[in-house]
Amino acid sequence: MLSGTVYDYAAKSLGGQEQALADFRGKVLLIVNVASECGFTPQYAGLEALQRKHAAEGFAVLGFPCNQFGAQEPGSEAQIRQFCESSYGVSFPMYGKIAVNGPDTHPLYVFLKSSEPGLLGTEGIKWNFTKFLVGRDGKVIKRYAPATKPEAIEADIVSALAR
Repeated sequence: MLSGTVYDYAAKSLGGQEQALADFRGKVLLIVNVASECGFTPQYAGLEALQRKHAAEGFAVLGFPCNQFGAQEPGSEAQIRQFCESSYGVSFPMYGKIAVNGPDTHPLYVFLKSSEPGLLGTEGIKWNFTKFLVGRDGKVIKRYAPATKPEAIEADIVSALAR
């Protein structure tokens, strides 16, 4: 397991600006690899609902588009932004396309996967909409499978916000 916290990493926003995750210090985060043409894409609605409901308490969803699973995120960053805003009213931070597996894995995802391996200790991300809940201390609390609906995570989010 890598040491440190998510605050040790940065990523480019959909607009191309580098953003330090340290900007979210003290917040509870739900970090999700997303895609616009996936069977799980309707989860954007649930992710946005969580964002709106809990943002004032110190919660944020962070979306990381990924095209590694069935080429389900083929669009440009401008197309991704337009789709998310017009189809789901996404207001949470979205980042540029990244790799979550393989030799070009984004360093944040190397950290997340090492901190909270999946089933049977495997680290690889299996599909779009894998979710990582991160506590206010920047450490990973739990990993959720792609099929886990955002609303099923709410109790864990509320618990993390209360800590």
